[in-house]
Amino acid sequence: MSVIDELTSELARLPGIGRKTALRLTYHLLRQPAAQSRRLAETLVALTERVRPCDRCFNLTEQPLCPLCADPRREATVLCVVEEASDIASIERAGEFRGLYHVLGGRLSPLDGVGPDDLSIGALLARLGPEGVQEVILATNPSLEGEATALYVQRQLAGGAVRVTRIARGLPVGGDLEYADGVTIAQALAARREML
Repeated sequence: MSVIDELTSELARLPGIGRKTALRLTYHLLRQPAAQSRRLAETLVALTERVRPCDRCFNLTEQPLCPLCADPRREATVLCVVEEASDIASIERAGEFRGLYHVLGGRLSPLDGVGPDDLSIGALLARLGPEGVQEVILATNPSLEGEATALYVQRQLAGGAVRVTRIARGLPVGGDLEYADGVTIAQALAARREML
């Protein structure tokens, strides 16, 4: 196998990159100055060597604590539980949440061999008392596995002094009922609220 084929195969393994796009990227890199390709390679090496999970929340960082955990202005009594570190960026983009996070590192998926011990649920439970957490917001994806994960975490937290909430689901702003699936419409109806 040639180096071109190897790089194309590796790029095609990335999410959202098919074989055609991977080949296009490979040829693009070959047209760039060698120094630019080396910088890319060095950055990829640095990424794998320096980025690691935050000691507290499992977000990705280069320091022992991620910038969010290290920020004293964050509301430490509210914890938002997400599946992956990339979910944090989506929530932060909205600019409304000022609490802290906890990254599970995936979602329960028995078919894929992912059980509770494969996620950071134990570390989440260990954080609650010492950090004075009063509310846990479950922000897992609205997939079958995400819902099962949220339910499992909720059951683990049941009976404690911590309030457990779930992010609302339903129709997006600008969405049309005509194009929404039945589950989304049902969730939108269930999460309805009073008009003020």
